[in-house]
Amino acid sequence: MDDSVFNLADFNLTEPDLTEIDKIRQQFNYGPYPRVPLDESPKDAYEMLYLHSFVTSYYLRHRRVPETQGKVILDAGCGSGFKALILAEANPGAKIVGIDLSEESVKLARQRLEHHGFTNAEFHVLRIEELPSLGMKFDYINCDEVLYLLPDPAAGLAAMKAVLQPDGLIRANLHSAYQRANFFRAQELFRFMGLMDNAPQAFEEDAVIDTMKSLKDHVKLKAQTWLNNEYESLPREDLSQRLAMNLLFVGDTGYKIPDIFEMLDVADLEFVSMVNWRHWDVTDLFKNAEELPEIWSLSLMTASIAERLYAYELLNPMHRLLDFWCTHPGEPGQPVDEWEDADWKTANVHLHPQLRREKIREELVNCIQAGKGFEISRYIKLPSLDPIFLEPTQAACLLPLWDGAQPMQVLIDRYSKIRPIDPVTLAPLSEEDAFEAVKDVLNRVDAFLYVLVEPGE
Repeated sequence: MDDSVFNLADFNLTEPDLTEIDKIRQQFNYGPYPRVPLDESPKDAYEMLYLHSFVTSYYLRHRRVPETQGKVILDAGCGSGFKALILAEANPGAKIVGIDLSEESVKLARQRLEHHGFTNAEFHVLRIEELPSLGMKFDYINCDEVLYLLPDPAAGLAAMKAVLQPDGLIRANLHSAYQRANFFRAQELFRFMGLMDNAPQAFEEDAVIDTMKSLKDHVKLKAQTWLNNEYESLPREDLSQRLAMNLLFVGDTGYKIPDIFEMLDVADLEFVSMVNWRHWDVTDLFKNAEELPEIWSLSLMTASIAERLYAYELLNPMHRLLDFWCTHPGEPGQPVDEWEDADWKTANVHLHPQLRREKIREELVNCIQAGKGFEISRYIKLPSLDPIFLEPTQAACLLPLWDGAQPMQVLIDRYSKIRPIDPVTLAPLSEEDAFEAVKDVLNRVDAFLYVLVEPGE
């Protein structure tokens, strides 16, 4: 095919022999990502802080609540440093280390954390594959929006595994081949036109904008990538970032759920969970999860977690990111729904640290005093599909958790004082009944990691 009409060499804009890595570096030097103002703070972004808290993934894997003081956290592919800032806010007392292949991004990341007063942080211009050269070990590695850009993602995972503490965790993600299919088609078009021969900058962005504005609205590519995302209404700075991260994204590659498990196998890592795990249950896609078609009911009984996730992906590819946690192979902690009563009676109960805020406590107290239900999911919706409410009695029982971790027995005794009699029979409430009531509410909210229940020593 003669594509000389699309050859950007005619404009003297191409640079010969640029590698893919060179283009990616240049693209992020031109526009570090994410383009968040230096002054912007994530202090009140409870959901982002919950997701980036080491406590969340550590508890999900080990069923223990770790201290963040003294932990060492890596932001692998730190970009402009906003995620590193979130990690610092979410993990008090932790040391933050950021790496990126873009020199300009590293400068901005370093400046951002200094601006917000985080001095226990350092940043390096370094590729993920070169991580072992740092000579450091990490308790948690955040590799967000990076793995799909690597020429060999499994090698990147292996490099992170090599510097991961024995009980540490990695958060990584890949772009979904199915959800982003339209953007990949757009990238193929603009690659064919020569707009991705270099790291795309203002000229290439203008070419895409002119193309899209000139196309008729019914043209599939315009409708599916431009109009659906309301790009024409965006300010130029925002549009520039969207173009860079979507239609002109050098190195962008799509993957499927089976690819994750193949990569983990090659890197000798073990899958822990999807980051938004409550949004990957294939049975939620059916009208009645209790009455599945027989073929589905029988198949899901024996399906592996990888097979269940792949079925969800094929049925409902709504997630842009295949976002997951992984760790060294080993035995996970025992979830509370597998505990015996003896385990419960010696347990210690924690509130997730991102809920231990005075603003939330005040709302809880107001609901208790007004006799209203308290929506514990209001500030952190990520792990829930629907609002999660606590009855006033349940909320009052859990109130001491805002002051710190409590032994299970303290909550049982408190429940007995709040509700000393059975409201139907008026008989005194037995300690066993109080125990069952507290256990039930904790078991329910533990599923969302709003409370964290540790086994006793």
